[in-house]
Amino acid sequence: MKVIDLRSDTLTMPTEEMLYSIAEAKVGDDGRSRGYKGEDDTVIKLEKIAAERFGKEDALFVASGTMGNMVSMLSHANRGNLVVVSENNHIYNPEKGVFDDNLCGMIPVFVSEKNGMYDLHELEEVLKAKDIRVVCIENSHNSRGGTVITRSQILKIIKLCKKYSVPIHLDGARIFNAAVALQIDVKELTKGIDSIMFCLSKGLSAPIGSMVLGSKEFIKKARTKRKLIGGQMRQVGVIAAAGIVAINKMVGRLEEDNNLAKKLAEMLSEISGLKIDMNTVQTNIIVFDIDIKDIDTKQFLKELSEKYKIKAGLTPKKLIRFVTYNGIGEKDIIETVSRIRQLCKEIG
Repeated sequence: MKVIDLRSDTLTMPTEEMLYSIAEAKVGDDGRSRGYKGEDDTVIKLEKIAAERFGKEDALFVASGTMGNMVSMLSHANRGNLVVVSENNHIYNPEKGVFDDNLCGMIPVFVSEKNGMYDLHELEEVLKAKDIRVVCIENSHNSRGGTVITRSQILKIIKLCKKYSVPIHLDGARIFNAAVALQIDVKELTKGIDSIMFCLSKGLSAPIGSMVLGSKEFIKKARTKRKLIGGQMRQVGVIAAAGIVAINKMVGRLEEDNNLAKKLAEMLSEISGLKIDMNTVQTNIIVFDIDIKDIDTKQFLKELSEKYKIKAGLTPKKLIRFVTYNGIGEKDIIETVSRIRQLCKEIG
């Protein structure tokens, strides 16, 4: 029985073109300063492409999304400063490092959200009453099942933050999935946001890496912070080369992932005992609960993995999570539903 792994789009594999680009990459010491940039021409090229794609002044290559978020936050705020997040934001839960007393030591100020969008009245009350240094948003929203924040919603957050002179940081690990779902260019979707992190290694299929975007002044500061947390690398063009292919060639196919997730959710919603809010199925992530007597989600996942070779994730809210990605096809979706249907029948 074939194992079908739907835990995350971090399971994507680099394409043949990426592997070729890695082999041909021109590299240098990105940790050795040559004026404003390092000495790795491939990294410099990647950073230029990423910045132009988002309409930002500059970009910085980092090893991971977590590192990208941490570097960004350290560039906006200091230990003990107040930061707006929701308890469901990935930067707070499960990343945590920004708010760990032994690491960055920033203090979270929680604002309620629905599918990733803050309660604007509550946000303004917080901005008015407290010395907030940065507001964090997430698009698409991981724990909410890949829900997206629209351009009009983002504009409302930008308007409030400008009113109180507070910058916005976007955890945009899957921002391209959100842009594809909304049928809007990513540059337009993120216009006016002060700093952005997005991943090359999820739906875009690069093996390693994420990008931080912002003004030249911000990126100069972020480069210093990256060095402090051990993120300065040497001949990293061998990784950056795949990132160039990811941005230039892999965005268009994300619609396939989004569509497969919707198909999977629709088919699962027809199975008795599974509960899915179809309104949250907007990108390549779906979350659902079970309502089956004498079994909880952890046991359900164990049975699904051990007996039926389907791997899934578990959210902090104890919901089951499936993610579609490059490497998962329609046949895998149909087979997944068939096996889940068999499991549900078996356990009643």
